[in-house]
Amino acid sequence: MILTGSEIDRQVSLGKIEIEPYDANKINPNSYNFALGQELLTYEDNCLDVKTTPRVSTIKIGKNGHILRPGRLYLGNTIEKMGSGHFVPTFSARSSIARLGLFINLSASLGDIGYFGQWTLQLVAVQPVRVYAGMNIGQMMWWVPSGSIQLYDGKYQNSMGPCCSRIAEDFDTGSRDVSAK
Repeated sequence: MILTGSEIDRQVSLGKIEIEPYDANKINPNSYNFALGQELLTYEDNCLDVKTTPRVSTIKIGKNGHILRPGRLYLGNTIEKMGSGHFVPTFSARSSIARLGLFINLSASLGDIGYFGQWTLQLVAVQPVRVYAGMNIGQMMWWVPSGSIQLYDGKYQNSMGPCCSRIAEDFDTGSRDVSAK
């Protein structure tokens, strides 16, 4: 069951959903609008290796915005720090953003109960699109879980700014090497 906008607002007031900074004007019928931060990351290597921490370049979004180019992945972040120990978060682009051909996540729209921090966005443009820091780019939804809750305590907890993939850490901790098959 998805929370309605008024229920999101109520749960924020009860402290069961955390949004910093919070603005009640960003409440929608069943979501909360979030804004794009000031930095973007891009990967420097043409071929990424999941066992190696990727090299990245940082782009500051200036007052005139930044043009996202097709065929390139940009990692951005929400201005807001968001999370909940009680509800399952999911996010998507605002429909107005999707209508421009801008994806804000490729396949990672499901968050974990217990995560709190700024959310990394995977930005991909179908055609060149200029984006601006502070623009409302997406919307967060919260769902009522069923069953016992195990809170997230992973490598992205309390993230600030855009975060590149940390999957290489999975290999460093003795995870099974699937390439050995």
